[in-house]
Amino acid sequence: MSKAAAVVNVAEKLAQFSELWSQKTVAALNDYEVKLAKVKGEFVWHTHDDTDELFLVVSGRLTIRLRDGDIVVGPGELYVVPRGVEHCPVAEEETAILLVEPTGTLNTGSAGGPLTRAAEALG
Repeated sequence: MSKAAAVVNVAEKLAQFSELWSQKTVAALNDYEVKLAKVKGEFVWHTHDDTDELFLVVSGRLTIRLRDGDIVVGPGELYVVPRGVEHCPVAEEETAILLVEPTGTLNTGSAGGPLTRAAEALG
């Protein structure tokens, strides 16, 4: 018999934290983490050499800067940054996002720096 997963209420989970650019793991899917984050301002240019990165905007508006043009993602929309593509997320207003990435993926990819953080489990 398989273990039943708990229902995750995204709005309730988002209400549990206020830190910006800090990913919170809310579920696991095979070898992937489902993470929530609140973002505002500009992040760092970075790549993930070994994985694609899925961004789903829950609220607000996210601009994903790419070297060949910007992608604007609104509420209920998602965009997948292909592996190896350099990108820089930017949010003019506080924006809530859901990300799906392999377990252990660092938020700054290969760039490193002071904003690098591992995802934290959110109970």
